[in-house]
Amino acid sequence: MYSQTTRAITVAVLPIYLEDQSEPDDGHFVWAYQVTIDNGGAESVQLLRRHWIITDGLGHVQEVEGPGVVGEQPVLKPGERFVYTSGTPLPTPSGFMRGTYGMRMVSSGETFDVVVPAFSLDSPHGAHSIH
Repeated sequence: MYSQTTRAITVAVLPIYLEDQSEPDDGHFVWAYQVTIDNGGAESVQLLRRHWIITDGLGHVQEVEGPGVVGEQPVLKPGERFVYTSGTPLPTPSGFMRGTYGMRMVSSGETFDVVVPAFSLDSPHGAHSIH
């Protein structure tokens, strides 16, 4: 599991290669990733947007931005946790992702970014590399 804390908000990611949804002979590799967001701060926060940077094994980069995650813009009170699962395909047997969540302090309206740690997407196909 990959984990990083920004301003008392901890984001942990567990990537899982999905063999049953992948077609290695056709250059189609699929991963799920489970994200856990913990509010360790003293104030409620809301996740407003996401920004992902996805890099395949050949170094090609795709950026994905949008409101919330999995159709939600969750509010996390102090001590609360939000968990969701999403996924991504790649044309290569490995790659990595990193990103940020745009957050808002509920009480003051202040916005800030929370770092999503870089995490490796590795399949059992092809050579493995450390990202």
